[in-house]
Amino acid sequence: MKIYDIEGFPNPLRVRIALAEKGATNQVEFVPVDVMGGEHRSEAFKTKNPDATVPMLELDDGTCIAQCNAITEYIDGVFDGPSLMGTTPAERARIAMMNLRAENGLMNAVGAYFHHATPGLGPDLETWQCAEWGNKQKEIASATMTYLDSVLADNEFLAGDSFSVADITAFAGLGFADFAKVDIPESLTNLQAWRAKVAARPSIAG
Repeated sequence: MKIYDIEGFPNPLRVRIALAEKGATNQVEFVPVDVMGGEHRSEAFKTKNPDATVPMLELDDGTCIAQCNAITEYIDGVFDGPSLMGTTPAERARIAMMNLRAENGLMNAVGAYFHHATPGLGPDLETWQCAEWGNKQKEIASATMTYLDSVLADNEFLAGDSFSVADITAFAGLGFADFAKVDIPESLTNLQAWRAKVAARPSIAG
């Protein structure tokens, strides 16, 4: 299978961490996409992924799967190792809930701020911007950080006692926040401690 992505970007990082957690990084081929050059918006790429986004998974039979959550679910199902998505209905539901909160409230909110209220990736790629919307999303990202800190006051990880895809999404989201200069308040000590613990995992620290 192939993973089309660009190394160092937040959403591709989510998939790379999931692969590393499953011990499967060396079982896929990474295909670099020139996002800065607009390759992801080319007709050739959009025939594979009409979303015009990375990462994208292409299976050996030509099936293409986009969207991080869908790609991670496939990875979690086909490779051995502890599940990142949960094993019981209750676990899966809780992890899915927290993953969506981290994705919508942090990752996507930071992304909206970056692409709308800052120069983003430059005028060639940022063809439409709404600064008011972007700044509102920055507020949502900050509020989500506070919420995640409160969750971590009573839980080792975001969805309970086990590391999951929700932690991957939030970790990548905080990295994006650093890049976009959305500050993580020092008062959020639970979130800061969790981040340091996750950063030390072999799938991230190497």
